[in-house]
Amino acid sequence: EVQLVESGGGLVQPGSSLTLSCAASGLSLNTLTMYWFRQAPGKGLDWVSSINHDGHDTYYADSVKGRFIISRDDSKNTMYLQMNTLKPEDTALYYCATGLNGPRGQGTQVTVAS
Repeated sequence: EVQLVESGGGLVQPGSSLTLSCAASGLSLNTLTMYWFRQAPGKGLDWVSSINHDGHDTYYADSVKGRFIISRDDSKNTMYLQMNTLKPEDTALYYCATGLNGPRGQGTQVTVAS
């Protein structure tokens, strides 16, 4: 059974940093492209970032490019999203997933407010 568990969210002030984690079981992250999505209150699911199976290629939405960094630790079968210079508009429930319609975790809440 595939399980993805996100953690690391919280309430932070604008300009702060957070690092989200996505611990996987039932699959090896180094065999497929993995994704971070987010869903703000009252809005749809938005793609944030992705990393390909070998970790060499990473992609970011324009809204987070230059501020967020996606990475993976294969020894821990865990993916990360380092989020810097957070803005109020980054407030959302963040999910890791194997794809838009693939398995995903329960999400971790990120709230950016002063």
